[in-house]
Amino acid sequence: MKISILCVGKIKEKFYVDAIKEYQKRLSRYCKLEIIEVADEKTPAVLSNLMLKQIKDKEGERLSKYINDDAYVIALAIDGKNPDSEGLAAYIYNLGINGTSHIQFIIGGSLGLSDNILKRADYKLSFSKMTFPHQLMRVILLEQVYRSYRIINNEPYHK
Repeated sequence: MKISILCVGKIKEKFYVDAIKEYQKRLSRYCKLEIIEVADEKTPAVLSNLMLKQIKDKEGERLSKYINDDAYVIALAIDGKNPDSEGLAAYIYNLGINGTSHIQFIIGGSLGLSDNILKRADYKLSFSKMTFPHQLMRVILLEQVYRSYRIINNEPYHK
């Protein structure tokens, strides 16, 4: 299985970079992983609804260039389904046994994802109703994908 994570913005904080590298290493025995970063837009302190839409649309256009037609797209969205770890593992497993060979997870910028990206998504995934920094979401997503593969392979994982 190939797993791609498409995300807005670069990670600058060393502790996030180190965590991402660790999960990339751990996941290498289960899947082919790639992380694709696109540039984020500067967000003014005062933001109108129109400006919010324009920023999300620009970031969405950048992301859409990397979405493969044959990939199964999972967008991280606050209003998405909220499975537990076993549920996510089962979902990934079922995608694989039903012929999916490429899953693309999409993480938006600080304002979220554009409507076009959300419409293109095959599945919307939420980790919580709470808001997290999008840099941290990358680490959380990688951890949960890693945990999913541990569950799928009946390997121990920390509960």
